Amino acid sequence: MGQVPEPHSGWTFLTNHARVLAAIAGNHSTRIRDIAAGCRLTERAVQKIIADLEADGYLAHTREGRANAYHIKSETILRHPAEAGLTVAELLVFLLQHDAGRSEQASI
Repeated sequence: MGQVPEPHSGWTFLTNHARVLAAIAGNHSTRIRDIAAGCRLTERAVQKIIADLEADGYLAHTREGRANAYHIKSETILRHPAEAGLTVAELLVFLLQHDAGRSEQASI
C-alpha cells in the first residue's frame, strides 16, 4: 500500500481535477496509484476525481486486461464561464508543456 501524501493547507492555482487530467494526458494507461503519487493525492481521491471527469464527459475509460486505458475527450469545453470556449485540449497543451519543462530542468 502506498503512503498517504502530506496534507496541503491553503489554496492552489490548479485544481486536483486539472492535475489528474494532466497526469492521464501524459500516460493514458497510467495506474491510479501512480496518478495519486504524482499528484500527491490519495488513491481514493483520484478514483473520485476520475468518476467526476467521466460523469461530466471529460474522460472515458476502457478495460485492457486488468488495467484501464483512459481516453480524454479533448474537444469538451471547460465548465467555468470565465473559460467559455476553451477546450480541454487547450488547457492540456499548457499543462503538459509546463510538465515537460520541469522534467528538462530536473535532468540538467
